[in-house]
Amino acid sequence: MNFADSEVVASILEKAGYQLCGEIEGCDFVLINTCAIRDNAEQRVRHRVRELRAMQGRHKRLRIGILGCMAERLQDRLMAEEDNVSFVCGPDAYRRLPELIAQVRQGQKVAEVELSTSETYADIEPVRLGSNGISSYISIMRGCQNYCAYCVVPYTRGRERSRDPQTIIDEARALFDRGYREVTLLGQNVNSYGLSPDRQGAQVAFPELMDRVASIDPALRVRFATSHPKDLSDELLQVMSAHTNICRCIHLPVQSGSNRMLKLMNRKYTVEWYLDRVDAIRRYLPDCSITTDVIAGFSTETLEDHQATLDLFRRVRYDYAYMFKYSLREGTYAWKHLADDIPEEEKTRRLNEIIALQGQIALENNRQEVGREYEVLVEGESHRSKEQLFGRNSQNKVLVFDRIPAEGGPEAVSGTYRRVRVTDCTAATLLGKLV
Repeated sequence: MNFADSEVVASILEKAGYQLCGEIEGCDFVLINTCAIRDNAEQRVRHRVRELRAMQGRHKRLRIGILGCMAERLQDRLMAEEDNVSFVCGPDAYRRLPELIAQVRQGQKVAEVELSTSETYADIEPVRLGSNGISSYISIMRGCQNYCAYCVVPYTRGRERSRDPQTIIDEARALFDRGYREVTLLGQNVNSYGLSPDRQGAQVAFPELMDRVASIDPALRVRFATSHPKDLSDELLQVMSAHTNICRCIHLPVQSGSNRMLKLMNRKYTVEWYLDRVDAIRRYLPDCSITTDVIAGFSTETLEDHQATLDLFRRVRYDYAYMFKYSLREGTYAWKHLADDIPEEEKTRRLNEIIALQGQIALENNRQEVGREYEVLVEGESHRSKEQLFGRNSQNKVLVFDRIPAEGGPEAVSGTYRRVRVTDCTAATLLGKLV
């Protein structure tokens, strides 16, 4: 989401006459687009800001701006605590960046963090930063109103609003015409696209939007993130099953395997509901991979709650998981009402136990892939060898393979689809040969 926002920022500033710098040494402004979901993310930003202080000593004109969720959350406090920051700009105020930068050039310190109920940046064509020319992101909505107890997003990104569907379809078609072969539709909860009370001009719900984007061309792969379990519908799964170019991978954050914890987190579903959605995915899309998010050590979590999470992992057998220790965020319901009462060392122990289990499951899942063939979208050169390439299959698993088939035949080229047979694996990667 932040990467997509940075592409919007680049577009706004380029139209105002600014240019991206290849090297930090030559720039007038450093803009740091920030996340506030965990304390670790914010500490990394603060460390980066302090690293830049020495550079500002050598280059007097250099100014620093903080963008995004951390700017929204901390506002003026951030500039007071990090005195070499010249301005902060929240995620709904990027159109004002040229004006803010002009004020900074005149010696002012400024903050613009007002949240919007309508801003979607739908009319701005993003600059594709560091693009491989193959895969790209499309933000289809902004904000969130689920108010999970631990989450700061509704307070830093505002209420949910959806882009007009035609602007999304037009952007996806334009990317395909320029040679892109994969788009990922982004939202805090894509399943509720078009369903917010004011609808913000969106005339379709998410399943229909997916159907329309996938219908642009069978050679355009379509992914999406992120799905909230409470809103994952059979209708969406039916649309996915009808289009082979909608990728067989669903990110379905669970956060905990305990009903008591899910209620405390205000997740609005039960373990039973979640497993019903998993069963529905398996029924409509038997070859679909499922990934998740999980939090270790949330307020009052007992060993029984933790064990329930491990049991859920064994039941679902995720292909990948983002696993985190609970991080108390100021302003959330949990910060106001729930104690952060699990010792840090115990959080770490529980997290490591989840990580070890998921690593074992991922390796076992990948071993079952050996011998199978997949259509892979070739993305580029492998980091380990110039003689090998890498790409992803529909299930979003990375495959590494020789660029030339062992039996002879045409060399694989980035941006094309090739058949690859899996010959070996690690927990994170499939190894294969071009067919």
